[in-house]
Amino acid sequence: MNTADAVAKEIERLNKQVKAGKMSYTDAIWDAGKLCIGWPYVYGRYGEYCEPANRARAKEKCQVLNGSKATCSGCKWYPNGKRVRCFDCRGFTGWVLKQFGINLHGGGCTSQWNTESNWKAKGNIKIDGIPDNTLVCLFYPDKREPKKMAHTGFGLHGAVLDCSTGVTLYEKRTSIWTNWAIPNGIGGDIPDFKPTIRKGDKGEYVKILQTQLVKRGYDIGKAGIDSNFGSGTEKAVKSFQKDHPPLIVDGIVGKLTWEALDEDPDPQLYTVHVPMLPLFKAEALVSQYSGAWMTKEGGDT
Repeated sequence: MNTADAVAKEIERLNKQVKAGKMSYTDAIWDAGKLCIGWPYVYGRYGEYCEPANRARAKEKCQVLNGSKATCSGCKWYPNGKRVRCFDCRGFTGWVLKQFGINLHGGGCTSQWNTESNWKAKGNIKIDGIPDNTLVCLFYPDKREPKKMAHTGFGLHGAVLDCSTGVTLYEKRTSIWTNWAIPNGIGGDIPDFKPTIRKGDKGEYVKILQTQLVKRGYDIGKAGIDSNFGSGTEKAVKSFQKDHPPLIVDGIVGKLTWEALDEDPDPQLYTVHVPMLPLFKAEALVSQYSGAWMTKEGGDT
């Protein structure tokens, strides 16, 4: 088992490799995570040193807190008199990413997953597949509350690195993992993956969808291209799906609907600039043309 000091020195070397262009973020972060194998799980910890003051929630496994010994000497998590660090699952992924200047916001698995600014892309493994050629954070939901995430870890090339009973490497990912997310800031090219989106979702992929629908003449509602998958966007998706059999008309944009949108040729677009046009007149003008939308520039509409 590596000590905290040894890992810190190696992470410093990995960062230099990345900055020199000799190593990808994906490989560096994965290697940094593997350096922590064997380090203990302690609920609520985010990379603090494994010492009695930080092990209150796992005191039964601490020889000092359970009274079996007076000091840490001889503990497996105090190798050769040197400290290691401790984590819970989201603390492990968050701490490793932070060593490379990448911050995951959210105090737990669910809040990390739900914070859209954390991710470049997200997806469901069964529906979207998984981009195994880049580092992802893996998640699976709580069986009792499916809207909440129960656990998280790293995934790469079909393997998993997580902290549940301690930091552990699994050579093969099991079916328990259901979702993936690519952290913002890892650099490099992001695979051409589009996640499944539906009413209630927000973000860049909703904006891409809305833009493609509008270009093809589908009315997404008065809100226009606002990155918010509302009723208007859902209605437009259903219209597109109805026009492109054998798509299922369910208003959900998954792999097949994305492919149909990508295969449908883009129509010729024109931009018309009308200075100082009042909003009500702009709305009336746009309503006369199928697929038209308006933007506001400066003081003009």
